[in-house]
Amino acid sequence: QVQLVESGGGLVQPGGPLRLSCVVSGSILSIDIMGWYRQAPGKRRELVAGITRDGETNYVDSAKGRFTISRDDAKNTMYLEMNSLKPEDTAVYSCNADVYTRPWGYRGNYWGRGTQVTVSS
Repeated sequence: QVQLVESGGGLVQPGGPLRLSCVVSGSILSIDIMGWYRQAPGKRRELVAGITRDGETNYVDSAKGRFTISRDDAKNTMYLEMNSLKPEDTAVYSCNADVYTRPWGYRGNYWGRGTQVTVSS
């Protein structure tokens, strides 16, 4: 059993910062690639940022220069630091991860339920 729980969402003014966290728990051996996705009403889900086990990152163009993805493997936690937020960033942000699980080292893909980020005055 693996669970991903996001936190840190909420209402923020345009231009403001927000930091999201994703905690992975359960029968974890290790976590491989992780990513933050978002989905706004009427739009498809998109990958906002991804990070490999080696710390390599990638971002959707609209997030480059504003968002920073990071991970703390000692805490099984991933972060998304968002700055200069815009109304178009409003969406449900979900955590996704490939996780190797106990006891046999199986690799599976898991999702969190998501956390709402609303950028509005």
